[in-house]
Amino acid sequence: MSLIVTVNVPEGIVMSSDSSQSLTVEGRAPDGRTFKVETVNSDSVMKTFLLESQQVGISNFGQDLLGGVPMSSYVKKFIEEEIVSADDVTTIPPKLVGYIRKSFPQADAGFHVAGYSKSAKISVPYFYHCHVAKNSVERKNVKPDGSVAYGATWSGQIDVITSIVNPIVAKDEKGQDRIVYSPAPIIWDAMTVQDAIDFAVYAIRTTIDTMRFQARQKNVGGAIDVLLLLPDAKPRWIQRKDYHC
Repeated sequence: MSLIVTVNVPEGIVMSSDSSQSLTVEGRAPDGRTFKVETVNSDSVMKTFLLESQQVGISNFGQDLLGGVPMSSYVKKFIEEEIVSADDVTTIPPKLVGYIRKSFPQADAGFHVAGYSKSAKISVPYFYHCHVAKNSVERKNVKPDGSVAYGATWSGQIDVITSIVNPIVAKDEKGQDRIVYSPAPIIWDAMTVQDAIDFAVYAIRTTIDTMRFQARQKNVGGAIDVLLLLPDAKPRWIQRKDYHC
């Protein structure tokens, strides 16, 4: 499992991801019984990528091992084999989903794809939520009237941050939905880039720290990578893990 967070505010777009990779090990005990063990295979997996020429960011979540190979390898191959100079943030999401579906049409995996596209000299932010098995590509940062919507989207292991930020709804005695917890709102339209960076890190760090004390699999962890996309400047990494000894 993974946790990726994309925050879209008026000044820029922040994409962040954890580094944990979980897998299921199957085996057979001496008495013949079969068993499955959920375990963390790595805490150093890359899940956020920058297409420098297109100034587009990609983050992946969900099933990471496809045919025994990490999703990061497929994303890098996709960039090398499929991306052309004419591609931009609007053409990359369907190409990416189609590329993975050719070999793994039922993969329970998805992507966030974000960046800017010029329209009448104005940089318009685009943010897409994609899923391979569902064959879906949905632009998330647009209102019904076509104007840009600001906010945050998180995908993967979302239960911790969702329970903190979003209202909690439960059924009453009549079977109707009732809000039992309503947190104070976050004013995304007024949020600065620095606050967006802080929220993206907060969402993942809080999930990691909360899961540490819960009796559950620790499937979000490792370093937190943070990519910043800006309408008027080149994208840059705010923090990114690197190889080391």
